[in-house]
Amino acid sequence: MESGAYGWMDLLRESREDVLVRWARLVERNLGDRLTAAELDHDIREIFDLLLAGAGTDAAGALSGASYDELRSLLAELSSTRARQGFSPTETAISIFALKEAVLGVLEAHEDLRGYQAFANLSRLVDDLGLFMLESYAAARDRVIAEQAETLLELATPVVKLWDGVVALPLVGTLDSARTQVVMEALLQALVDTGSEHAIIDITGVPAVDTQVAQHLLKTVQAARLLGADCIISGIRPQIAQTVVGLGIEFGDIHTKASLSDALLLALRRSGFDLVPRNGRSGS
Repeated sequence: MESGAYGWMDLLRESREDVLVRWARLVERNLGDRLTAAELDHDIREIFDLLLAGAGTDAAGALSGASYDELRSLLAELSSTRARQGFSPTETAISIFALKEAVLGVLEAHEDLRGYQAFANLSRLVDDLGLFMLESYAAARDRVIAEQAETLLELATPVVKLWDGVVALPLVGTLDSARTQVVMEALLQALVDTGSEHAIIDITGVPAVDTQVAQHLLKTVQAARLLGADCIISGIRPQIAQTVVGLGIEFGDIHTKASLSDALLLALRRSGFDLVPRNGRSGS
């Protein structure tokens, strides 16, 4: 800033409390009771102080400059917090854009004509700040969605211990490459944790089996075999059987069963057990 020139930093410093009060009022009007007055006041004052600190003696400095590192870090953190709290992009960015209206209100109240040029310079910087906050919000929201998707994948692939040495992996929905990786990791970890030698992959809840799904199943079986576990695929419905035959898909030496109970019976027999009904007849 040239010596003697009146810039937006002077404008903000001279009208600090008036700007802060108007700014908080505008943001509160848009956010309602979603933030407490104390939280709102803390955020706004921190942004205000870091804005002035970052500008230093160069009011025309770009937001991407090193002097604004702390301010950008604060805005990124606030954007991430707002994304996790469920705020919309507009509600997030209003914390910045409302500063312009607050300063303009101060100028109009005092009929400060020389401050309008300083306001124009400030306005450009505030626009940059608002856009940065929107970009940070979008990035944070993408991370939240990715984390939620990963959590849903983990919840959709539970490995259940059915018997000593026998675990089951009931699948629901379609199998793609990303989910196959989660399924494989969950099954292999369960085999290691339980020391099981037999795994049942139940596809009763899988709506359709095509070549891609079959390849994903085969990869999972092969990975389990590397740990010394034998896999059985259950839930082969008539429609799936017809599709598999029609597509020429071969499961090789992998045992398949129509139901989970049939698969469990086979796994128990391979483990050396046999089911005997109370009437004394051996289970068939």
